[in-house]
Amino acid sequence: MGDRIRVLVVDDSVVVRRLITDVLATDPAIEVVATAANGQIAVGKVEQLRPDAITLDVEMPVMDGLQALVEIRKIDRRVPIVMFSTLTERGAAAALEALSKGASDYVTKPANVGSVSESMESVRSQLIPKIKALVPRFRERGPSGPSGPPAPAFAPPPRPRPAAPGAKARALVIGSSTGGPEALTAVISKLPPNLGVPVLITQHMPPVFTRLYAQRLDKASALRVVEAENGQPVVPGTVYIAPGDFHMEVVRQGTNVVTKLHQGPPENFCRPAVDVMFRSALTLYGGELLAVILTGMGSDGRNGCKGIASAGGHVLVQDEATSVVWGMPGAVAREGVADEILPLHGIADAIVRRLGGAASMAPPAPRSAAGTSTTSPAGAPPPPVTPRTTPSSTPFPPATAPGRFSAGRR
Repeated sequence: MGDRIRVLVVDDSVVVRRLITDVLATDPAIEVVATAANGQIAVGKVEQLRPDAITLDVEMPVMDGLQALVEIRKIDRRVPIVMFSTLTERGAAAALEALSKGASDYVTKPANVGSVSESMESVRSQLIPKIKALVPRFRERGPSGPSGPPAPAFAPPPRPRPAAPGAKARALVIGSSTGGPEALTAVISKLPPNLGVPVLITQHMPPVFTRLYAQRLDKASALRVVEAENGQPVVPGTVYIAPGDFHMEVVRQGTNVVTKLHQGPPENFCRPAVDVMFRSALTLYGGELLAVILTGMGSDGRNGCKGIASAGGHVLVQDEATSVVWGMPGAVAREGVADEILPLHGIADAIVRRLGGAASMAPPAPRSAAGTSTTSPAGAPPPPVTPRTTPSSTPFPPATAPGRFSAGRR
């Protein structure tokens, strides 16, 4: 029993508390040590029990989840807290607000599910991998599961390859998952408006969440940030976020580069998947890419980074100390293809340096009421791009077996 992950379940619904408790009871590595019907009770039980992890509902009487989150963080700054929210605009907004206040991750409540067993499977597939990835002492033991074992602390040193002034990237591609929304905000908000290249992001996130997150990030950034639409021109100075439940690729259309969205099979148990986006960018831009992998569970993005590095592109990864989960960046680091392994606060500066240093790290420009920067993004639409295919020697395998997709899986 002492080896188990001790979880506190907080929800005002008796049915939901029972469902979560029953789901967690199916895993021998986890035990529910207590439940609470509102945030006020939860705060008292955190002080009394010091659980290893907490599931926290957003909407509750007496003290709601956001208020409870703030109070719990005063008691314990490090305990993993997974929010439960509905897959609605209101629920998504609350979950994103919770992440900004210190929540570790979120799970979407089952909706329009036909049976109790389906509801339990939906919660199980999302929640158990998150809890195991977020609890440090369990990460050290290396749990099995769809996301695979986490990367060990040891990783080969970065490749000794300084940025080459004559090989400036034509696009910046970023992948992230658990902990990614706040990490992305920290990076994108520091990039200058005259970055000079388009930015393509795949963050593992369900529908509705990606649209609201793009709006929040747009307000915090000097760059224009949008949830990508199918066939949208890809231009410098704009950040494109893959929408939930859709893979995002970039393709040539006449003289333009545009986005291509589709619901192909999940890769690495994810849709959108980082590897899908990286593979398409590699086909289009060849080695003229700068790839960044931020905090996240699993290994999505590893194959893409291998291909980009082999083609002559550059790869930056977030270090273990500043990652919520060092799964994705750790997987890339273990492959030995990272040019730099950096703390979160150093990644924006490294991006500008790797892009040639032409853009200054000036404070973000003020944003107009319409949500766009008052400083026009530098550069016109990109010149015609000659498609480039991945060399046969590039270690980039085809899509993996489909796997089962659940909204919110990381």
